[in-house]
Amino acid sequence: MTSGGKIAFCFPGQGSLEAGMGREIAEAVPESMEVFRRASEASGLDLVHLCFDAPEEELVDTEVQQPALVATSLALLEAVRSRGIKPDFVIGHSVGEFAAVAASGMVRLEEAIALVRERGMAMAEAARRHPGSMAAILGLDDEAVERICKRIRNVWLANYNCPGQVVVSGKNAAVERAIGIAGEMGARRAVKLRVSGAFHSPLVARAADRFRPTLERAKFSEPVFPFMSTVTARLETARRMGPLLLEQLTAPVRFTQAAQGLVREGVQTFVEVGPGNVLSGLVKRIDRDVTTVSVDGPAALDRLEETLSSV
Repeated sequence: MTSGGKIAFCFPGQGSLEAGMGREIAEAVPESMEVFRRASEASGLDLVHLCFDAPEEELVDTEVQQPALVATSLALLEAVRSRGIKPDFVIGHSVGEFAAVAASGMVRLEEAIALVRERGMAMAEAARRHPGSMAAILGLDDEAVERICKRIRNVWLANYNCPGQVVVSGKNAAVERAIGIAGEMGARRAVKLRVSGAFHSPLVARAADRFRPTLERAKFSEPVFPFMSTVTARLETARRMGPLLLEQLTAPVRFTQAAQGLVREGVQTFVEVGPGNVLSGLVKRIDRDVTTVSVDGPAALDRLEETLSSV
């Protein structure tokens, strides 16, 4: 704990993957290496290979990328814990919510990875059956993009990432039309994302049907560290977790609203635990006054301790 307000650990979603993203932390921190071994057994995937040696082309498929990303985030979490650093709150972006649920203490690592493996397969199957795409729209306010989605059938607002950056999701032709209208309305940029489906939209409702029995069997304990949902932008309890993790497949990611909620709770430092620094950049655009630090490898651990000692 620091004297500079409360700390939130943030866990990234798809798109933050990098080839070799787990190797350095596993070589530097034995507890992190153990995470990859346990996660491999729980998922039935060779996550040591996937997160250490696999080329990016081998990681991009949804059913592989999701468990690989969450395993890497949880390995980095173990490294942070080894320094005695704990959060006051946890939050995740899309599949990053499963890392956040594990970090909160609601499920064990193996349970989180098994859930993510099934989620990834369910989403990949739904995307194959109902093809679609997603596009980032930069430079328009949320209300403007919401109006675009109301004008066009089969496109929905999928991610509220930060002010001036949202993502739409839907059928390919509808997303292309939304890109065109956004440009006419003065968007700074509107571009398709490299994803395999229309995630966080009704088009992947079939994934929810497949995933529901798995979530209904899952047992969630009350969180040790409070969990901020990016479905509701509220702090949520164990009793709500199964329904929320199911709803998030088709619901928009309200990261902007959830991060703002954490600031109202007194969070002044956001620690991104996972590959890359996407969420750190989003948080800074949401609130310039907060401190952000990304922990994506062993060198970042010292930087984290320095940051926390100075805020």
